Amino acid sequence: MSALHRISGTVAALSLLAVPISLSAQRGGAPAAPRTAPAAAQVVESRSAALATELTKLLSAQNLDSIATVEAEMQYVGALYIPGSQLLVVRAKVPIKDRMSYLLYNKMYKDAYADLNSASDPGTRVLIADLGANGLQFRQAKDQPFDMVQIAGKSVAYDGKWGGKDNPSKDEYAKSYESSDQQYVQMLEVLIAALKKSS
Repeated sequence: MSALHRISGTVAALSLLAVPISLSAQRGGAPAAPRTAPAAAQVVESRSAALATELTKLLSAQNLDSIATVEAEMQYVGALYIPGSQLLVVRAKVPIKDRMSYLLYNKMYKDAYADLNSASDPGTRVLIADLGANGLQFRQAKDQPFDMVQIAGKSVAYDGKWGGKDNPSKDEYAKSYESSDQQYVQMLEVLIAALKKSS
């Protein structure tokens, strides 16, 4: 299977992950509608927003649509940028670093990104689907897709819905978002440093 097929599959899989969460309020009889965020919660600041913008500008300036780099022993971070659409960022450990070292040395960043999605240790994998390439947002804007995060195989959609039978509590939602946003900040900082070093 080619790297592009694996990437397409990953994007499609992420899209499917959001469906059960976004449609959960519509299932089964007439359950109470999930409560939406109060006015104060609607303006939770995304700490990753400025960094996501900086990363996409650096990628565009270097005519790149992907980047990958080592973060720690056996752990790597990679990103795939689809201009005007989305920024997909993944962090994971790999069981054998020889192939990843080869891909990075030859600047085969898209292949490295694909490997981190498919051939890495799933228990260590963090995948951010920044659908808008504008940082992880606390809730979706009107008529816009919501961001998604997958950590060790568990997916979360930041669609701004909580409460009720099928949604997390407001506190659980907020804590999850803050943790995910912080991890995204760390991942973006690693990638930005790599791009600045190579420029």
